[in-house]
Order: sequence, then structure tokens, then C-alpha cells
Amino acid sequence: MNIRPATKDDAEFLRTMLYEAARWNPDWPRETIEEFLVEPTLRRYHEDWGREGDGGVVAEIDGQPVGAAWYRVFTEEEPGFGFVNEKTPELSIAVAPLHRRKGIGQAVLRSCMVQAREEGFQALSLSVAVHNRSRMMYQRAGFEKVGESGGSSDTWTMLANL
Repeated sequence: MNIRPATKDDAEFLRTMLYEAARWNPDWPRETIEEFLVEPTLRRYHEDWGREGDGGVVAEIDGQPVGAAWYRVFTEEEPGFGFVNEKTPELSIAVAPLHRRKGIGQAVLRSCMVQAREEGFQALSLSVAVHNRSRMMYQRAGFEKVGESGGSSDTWTMLANL
């Protein structure tokens, strides 16, 4: 596996990974990616990717992208789901279904955290469903719960100081 910095050329792959991140539960209905990503709050995560404050990494196996972790700075007027403040980028992460549970998520998460720190960011935030098993990976990487939302507090906002 090779992990490399994400570029503007990865925008389409990041759209696909955003879909996979949001549709992490295999029991949920899966509308088409086009239907799903037209939602304005989701477009914020991928539209015009590569602008100032965007960063991330892509994992490849045999030259094919299989996972990614990327971040974007949001504004208070147009926040992400895990918005903390305008100085803290929000992390998104996903691995293609056939490559999950092989350590790729943890590898791109760690690499992305290092990259964000090297770019001068002091923290990263994210939003995760409490029942998503990835939450434990985030906790092991140093993310801590700083907020919750949804019915029965089913989504956590988490923050990691870099």
C-alpha cells in the first residue's frame, strides 16, 4: 500500500469516498451517488476540492485508490456536521468496501493528521455515528467527544489536538 497526498485530480475519488463514508452501514438503502451527493450539506465536503485549507491523503494498492482521509475548513455560516470553529478543519475518511478491515483507515487517518499538523493546523474535528465501529479507531488516534447531536445523541462531534 502507498499513501500519497491528495491532489485536485482526486476530487472524483473523494466524492466516491464521501458517499462511502456517509453510507457506512450496509443495511441502509443505497441511492445513487448522484442522488445522494446533490444534498447541499454534503456538497460542502467535496465541491471545488483543492481550495485553500483543503488537504488529505489517498491510499493506493497497485496504483488504484482504495481509501482516503481529507479535511476542509468550514465557516460558521456553512458548517460541516462536525464543525467546531473556523480554524479547525473537519476530517472525512473512507475506505472502499472491499478493502475495509485491513488497517487502511487507520493508516490514512494517521497520515492525514501528520499532514494537517505540518500545514499548521492545531486540531481536526469530525462527526461520527455512535454505532459506527470507526469511532473506536478515532478514539485510539486521540479524538475526544466534544458534542453530540441527533435523536438519542446518535452522532458525536469529536476533536483531536495535533
